[in-house]
Parts: sequence; C-alpha cells; structure tokens
Amino acid sequence: MNSVILTTVGRLVAALLLIFSFFLLLRGHNLPGGGFAGGLVAAGAFVLVMLSEGVPTARRLLGVDPAKLLGIGLLVAMASGFPALFIGKPFLTGMWDKTVWPVLGKVGTPLVFDTGVYIVVLGVVCMIVFSLGGEDAED
Repeated sequence: MNSVILTTVGRLVAALLLIFSFFLLLRGHNLPGGGFAGGLVAAGAFVLVMLSEGVPTARRLLGVDPAKLLGIGLLVAMASGFPALFIGKPFLTGMWDKTVWPVLGKVGTPLVFDTGVYIVVLGVVCMIVFSLGGEDAED
C-alpha cells in the first residue's frame, strides 16, 4: 500500500502500541493484563507496520525471526519455574522479591513467566500474519 498518511502515522502508532504493550506486561503480574495481552498489542504494532509498509519492513523492524521468538519465549517461561524447584517447592510456584521497585512494584517469577508468554505470543502472531502477508521467511 502506498499511502503517505498510513505510512507516517503507522510508525508513530506502532511505537505507541509497543510502549503500551510493555505497560500491559509490567502491570499484568499484579493486575489484569500480562504477557498475553501485551504480546497481542505488540504484535498489533508489527501488523500495522506490515500493512502500511510491507512484510519485509515489518520483519526488519522485528529484528528476529518470529519462529526464534517462539522458542526463546518458551525457554523464558519454562525457566521461571526452576527457582521454586531449588528450594523444594513445586514447579512454577510463584516466588517474589521483597524489594519494591519504583516502576515495577514487587518482582518475581510470575513476571518472568509473563515475559516468556509475551515473547511467545509476539512470535506466533507475527509468524502467522507475516505468512498471510504473502512473503516467505527470509533465509
């Protein structure tokens, strides 16, 4: 699509969507939101770029192959369960740091899990949408 307005506004709105997706991710371990909602909003930013500038530009802005994001996100989410095993609790038991961080609040393994889910959702949605966009993955 060759719309100057969509291309110009698309980049700005995509940046705002990415910022909002991080807000949802950080908010979600204490309140509604989290990795799934944040990942969908982040993927929406790349879909907007894809619609306004094409699949190659969206892939370049993503910077990583969406299939790799899927694997990385699964590893991050799975890694969030191991700290509990080290102290004799069941896998994926939530553990929290007692320190209250200025922007994050209390940080713990649920935030790590949500981050993994965020990465997985971003990778899966981008993989599906980019393939529907008509261009194969760059080799």
